[in-house]
Amino acid sequence: MADSQFSARSRARAGGPTSGVIHVRTRLTTGFTVLANALAQRPGSAVTIGVAAYIASLPDGAPVSITALCEHFSEGEILISRALRELEASGYLERRRERGPDGRVRTRTYFHDVPPGDDDPDPTPPPGRRPRPAPARVPAPRTASDPAPLPSAPAPATAAPDPLPAVVRSPQAPPAQPAPLGEADPDAVRVLASLRAADPRLILSESEATRLAPDVARWLAAGVSPARITETLTAGLPERLLARPARILAFRLGEPPLPAPALAPPPAKPVVLPLQTCDGCERAIRAARPGQLCRDCRTEREELRATG
Repeated sequence: MADSQFSARSRARAGGPTSGVIHVRTRLTTGFTVLANALAQRPGSAVTIGVAAYIASLPDGAPVSITALCEHFSEGEILISRALRELEASGYLERRRERGPDGRVRTRTYFHDVPPGDDDPDPTPPPGRRPRPAPARVPAPRTASDPAPLPSAPAPATAAPDPLPAVVRSPQAPPAQPAPLGEADPDAVRVLASLRAADPRLILSESEATRLAPDVARWLAAGVSPARITETLTAGLPERLLARPARILAFRLGEPPLPAPALAPPPAKPVVLPLQTCDGCERAIRAARPGQLCRDCRTEREELRATG
């Protein structure tokens, strides 16, 4: 008689699944994060789900830049940036450009447990309630003795659906081609050309400058000065650009132009009196008009008058 294996369980749990994963639940009271099933069971890249779970577990204010995430994960910048783009396209990650109390424009990152507009975070029904598809009926092969099938009755005419409006059915007009660079706003072209002096990496081709010139002209028309446009486009750029500079500039120019903060009037300069010559000792003093005495001479004359 064979010996029983002492490391195996004596009996399986009653009612448990016969295959697949079996969860051993532990009630956590601290140090845990609630994650929606729609995100945890999201098909696609496992890196995207891991990055989302890590960001959801961080406290408010923790850095979630590509550099900070690469220091935590073993994946490189390409996979991390791709995961962030997928989360942003799905609505879990949102980037906004906001002005801080100091007047500087910064990009704020918001992470949503449920994408905005998604009322049901777990739309997949439980496996036990999933309806089974009806089996397809395969007709039996006909034989020579079978009678010919009767013609089927024509289907009853149904009301034709309302035609779509002409605006919806009409093909979309091709995007308007940008005007040549020679016809662009010269002030906008000068602003784009001056970006290279602020950051040598911001080199634009003629076609890129042609596409960006209308946006710069829109900012100029809104009252934003060229110096402030240059500061907005060049401030806070990463040390390593993962995309063409034109794409970064187009993203920043796509935001509505922010009005310049009101500057406080400069303090009034104190009045500086001119230099004059003391009539008593010919010492240089500051006085409003000539013929004045210095402090020592005034004190000496007052003493003479008192003893006089």
